[in-house]
Amino acid sequence: MRAAGGPGRIRAGRGDAGGPHARATGAAGPGEAATHPGRSGLLEAVRLRLARSGAVPTEAAVASALRAERAVLGDAEVLAVARALRADLAGAGPLDDLISDPDVTDVLVNGPREVWVDSGGGLRRSEVRFPDEASVRRLAQRLAAAAGRRLDDACPYVDARLPDGVRLHAVLPPVAPEGTCLSLRLPRRRTFTLDELQRTGALHPLAARVLAALVRSRLAFLVTGGTGSGKTTLLSSLLSLADPRERLILVEDSAELRPDHPHVVRLETRPPNLEGAGGVDLHDLVRQALRMRPDRLVVGEVRGREVADLLAALNTGHEGGCGTLHANSAADVPARLEALACAAGLTREALHSQLGAALDAVIHVTRDPGGGPRRISEIRAFTRTPSGLVEATPALTFPTPAHVREGPALPRLKARLSW
Repeated sequence: MRAAGGPGRIRAGRGDAGGPHARATGAAGPGEAATHPGRSGLLEAVRLRLARSGAVPTEAAVASALRAERAVLGDAEVLAVARALRADLAGAGPLDDLISDPDVTDVLVNGPREVWVDSGGGLRRSEVRFPDEASVRRLAQRLAAAAGRRLDDACPYVDARLPDGVRLHAVLPPVAPEGTCLSLRLPRRRTFTLDELQRTGALHPLAARVLAALVRSRLAFLVTGGTGSGKTTLLSSLLSLADPRERLILVEDSAELRPDHPHVVRLETRPPNLEGAGGVDLHDLVRQALRMRPDRLVVGEVRGREVADLLAALNTGHEGGCGTLHANSAADVPARLEALACAAGLTREALHSQLGAALDAVIHVTRDPGGGPRRISEIRAFTRTPSGLVEATPALTFPTPAHVREGPALPRLKARLSW
C-alpha cells in the first residue's frame, strides 16, 4: 500500500499543497488539492493532455504537462500540484492519505461528499471530499480496470481484489441512486502475536493459553464472527504458532491471511472472464490443495460447497486444518454448516456425521456495539448429542475482556490439548 504503482494501482501519498494561483503556504491533502477553487480546470486540462499523449502519469510527466499548460506556479507549487494529479491519475485520489494510514482497515465512499473510515474503533466520517460524482465514478472504474474487471452501465457493480491486496467493491448509479459507492478493505500490514492481542484486550490470558495449545495439539477449528470482527487477524496469529517444519496451504477467495511462518503456499480463486469462462473457485482449490502435501489445510473463508471437501479432508488424516466462517454466534455454527452443506449436496445426517469427527473447536470473535474493540467472546467444543447431531458446547465464555466463565465442554477440550 505504501509503494507507488503503475496506472490503476492504489498509491499512498502524503503532503500535497496549496492552489495553482497562490504561493505555497503549507501542505494539503489530495482531497484539498482536487477541490481547491480555480484548480479543477487546470487539473482537467492536464488530465486530458496526459490522456491524449498516452504518457504514464509519473510526477515528471505531470510536471511537464503543467508547464505545457503555461500555469504560473513556483517550484514548490508545481511539485504539490503534480503530487495531487498523480494521486488523481494513478493513485486513489482524495483517498490516498486515508489508505496510507497503517491503522485504517476500511474506507467507504457514499458519493462525492460522504467518506467514512474505520481505524479499529468503529466507523467515523472523515473530512475527505471528492470534487463531484464524475470523479468518484472515474476512480471506481480505474480501480476495477486495475483488477481486470468491468464497471460500466452494462455491469454497474464489481467485487474484486486489486494487485496490492486491497479488496474492492463498487456500485454505480442508478443501482446506487445517491451516487457511486466504493468500499475498500485494506489488508493488514503486519501479523499480531497472541501477546500483542492480549495487551490490547482482545484476548484473555486463559484464552491465549488454550489457543496456543489448540494449535500445538493440531486440533481442527473454525474462527467465527461477523464482518469486520477480526477473524482473519486472529487466524493469522494462530497460524504463526504452527511448527516451522509444517507446510501450510492457504486457500482463499482474496489473499488476506498473513501468518508469520517460513513455509506458506497460497492458492487464490480467480473470477470468470467477461465471457463467463476460466473461473476457479474455492471448491476447485481445496481439491488441488489436498494433492500438494499439506500439513495444515487452511480455508480463508468457508462459504460454499468447499465445506464438503474440507470436512472430508479433515476426516482422512489432514489434522490441524482450520478456517473462518461467518456466524452470528458460536452456537449457530452447526446450523450455518448445515446450510452450506445442503448446497454441496450433503444431507443433514451426513453433515453431522462428518462434523463430529472433523472439527474440534470453534473460536468466536465479536465487536462490541458502537464499533468497540474486537475480542474473543467464546471458545466452544463440538460434541455429539444423543440424537446423533453435533452441537457447539461452551468451554470458555468471556462476558468482558477481564472475566471468564467455564462451560461444560472445558474438561473434554482440555483432555485433547497439549498443555
